Amino acid sequence: MLRFGGDNGMALSKEQIAQRIAQELKDGYYVNLGIGIPTLVANYIPAGINVVLQSENGLLGMGPFPFEGKEDPDLINAGKQTITTVPGSAFFDSAMSFGMIRAGKVDLTVLGAMEVSEQGDIANWKIPGKMVKGMGGAMDLVASAKNIIVAMMHVNPKGESKLLPQCSLPLTGKRCVKKIVTELAVVEVTENGFKLLERAPGVTVKEIVEKTAGKLIVEGDIKEMQF
Repeated sequence: MLRFGGDNGMALSKEQIAQRIAQELKDGYYVNLGIGIPTLVANYIPAGINVVLQSENGLLGMGPFPFEGKEDPDLINAGKQTITTVPGSAFFDSAMSFGMIRAGKVDLTVLGAMEVSEQGDIANWKIPGKMVKGMGGAMDLVASAKNIIVAMMHVNPKGESKLLPQCSLPLTGKRCVKKIVTELAVVEVTENGFKLLERAPGVTVKEIVEKTAGKLIVEGDIKEMQF
């Protein structure tokens, strides 16, 4: 369902952000989904595409979220959400899981973020002054993944852009993000800054430009996202 977003048009729901990211999956991919919006990608894997979802806590072959009443409390992802498995799934310890990640076996990682810079730096683990347990698996994922897509809101609750010239929060990784999908747009990270690839249905290029603090390249007609 589309929801009202900015001043000029519509914006995507979190589910639609995940649905758009699912279009980036390719047959045979091993994929790690981060906490938050990224976990929803498991519900939108395109028909005919065979991907294997990996969870840092020790699972290959994660399925979509269970229906209400069908949850198994012993079966969870790294974010402690109840999940399902697919035929052929495998369980193992976290040491082996991180061995897979550090060895570059993950083809695509989808992460949430608080900020992304126009160089592809990502900040997604700490706000100074707030208590956190630690960076978790994100440090290994950003250092080892072949491709990182960020799923996040375009602006923070104060209306400030989260796509910045430089990140102001502590970094998780440098120059690692390849693409960003927000409620407003699909943006690629290039050597010359952000590049606008697609816009959400009804959202204008003007609104996206206004809500992007970092350098944003706009070339030609920008197509609407398709679902």
